[in-house]
Order: sequence, then C-alpha cells, then structure tokens
Amino acid sequence: MCSEIASDMKDSHDIPRHIAIIMDGNGRWANARGLPRAEGHRAGAKSVKAAVDTCRQLGVEYLTLYAFSSENWKRPKKEVDALMDLLEKFLRQKLPDMLKQNVRFHSIGRHDMLPEKCRKQIEQATSDTKNNTGLNLILALSYGSREEITDAARAIATKAAAGEIDPADIDNDLFSNHLYTSKFPDPDLLIRTSGELRISNFLLWQISYSEILISPKNWPDFRGPDLQEAIEEYARRHRRFGAV
Repeated sequence: MCSEIASDMKDSHDIPRHIAIIMDGNGRWANARGLPRAEGHRAGAKSVKAAVDTCRQLGVEYLTLYAFSSENWKRPKKEVDALMDLLEKFLRQKLPDMLKQNVRFHSIGRHDMLPEKCRKQIEQATSDTKNNTGLNLILALSYGSREEITDAARAIATKAAAGEIDPADIDNDLFSNHLYTSKFPDPDLLIRTSGELRISNFLLWQISYSEILISPKNWPDFRGPDLQEAIEEYARRHRRFGAV
C-alpha cells in the first residue's frame, strides 16, 4: 500500500518536501485508559517511529517533530523528568536504526536548558549521522518560536551595532538565516494531532504558507496510514502563495 501511494505521488510531485508535526494528545490518550501520563509519552514514541518510517518510504526529505516546547518546562517535575529520560533513551536506542536507515538527525531549540545526559545524546546522534543523505529528522526540543525569533532579532541587532550588518539590508532571507532552522526549507505541510486548533508557538515564521491539517486522533493513535492520508489530502490542495 505504502509503496503504491509513493509511486503515484512521486510521479505527480505531490510529496511534501518538509512535514512538521505538533505531536499532541499523549496525556489524553493515557488518561482515557487510566494510565500515567508517562505511558502516553512512551506510546507516542511508537508513533514517532511510524512517522519516520512512512516519510522514508514516501521520499519526504525533512520531518520536524515538536517534541518538547519551552512552555513544557512548566509541567510537574515528575512528568518533565520522565520525558527527559524517555528522550535520552529514545536517542540512544534509535541511533543504530538512524545509521542503518540513512536518517540524518538534527535538533532545534534552547538546548542549554536540557539535562546533560540529553545534550550528550543529541550531540552524538547529530555527529554520528552527519554524513547520512536520507530523511532529515529534526526534533524541536526546549523549543519556542517566539524565543527563536527573539534570539534571531538579538543576533541581528548585535551584528548591526558592530557594523557587520547594514540595517537597510535586513530582509526576509537575512532574518531566516538567523533562525534555528536556517539549514532547512520551510514546512510544506503542518499536522497537528488531538483535534486542537492552535499553533502552540511552533515555527511561527516558517509556516507562513504551510498547508495545515488537523487530525482528531491523539498522537499515540496517529500511525503510518494516517500520515499517508494527510499527504494525500495535501496533494489535493492547490498552493497559490498569495497568487490566483
């Protein structure tokens, strides 16, 4: 099924180059089953694998996953600690798979706030996969788009004050080049699970012209066939970018 869809879509250039996903609903999935919230996050990790596998098979070049927001630090310490443990374990266990599957790993966000064990795994996964040429997997960790834009503005202002940048030369491209995502194209498709209708401080600059799809499913229930359906819906849309 997946290979047939991939073949049809590739012929018509309908595969989004970059998909971004707000992975929402792990806690609600767990609560509905009378389980601790941490179990929802563990179940959600399986959906991450399914998304990566599907994107690889369909030829998607970039997949950005909103894994932990800057606002998530406000959650109870027990839940945050469980999430950090899950992140470290996920990266450690999945690194051999990324190497085998030619997946290149990246991460964006304010990493200085992450525990040292997580930073080390991020650095190792980034370094070990830097020569891979397949899917680019980008995890947004301790990430907030307003913070990203603020950091970019501060960096540009510092360079302008030092005479390295003429304020008259500041444009969209220059600003984009100072964002955490400067190495990546903007997302073509933004998916949010759990039915919530908000962006939640995610890639605010980058999704200006992204197609948006909301799934009613909680993230642990969102698997490969659901992502394929989202891509099929994307393929049916006509992207005008402000034109007719």
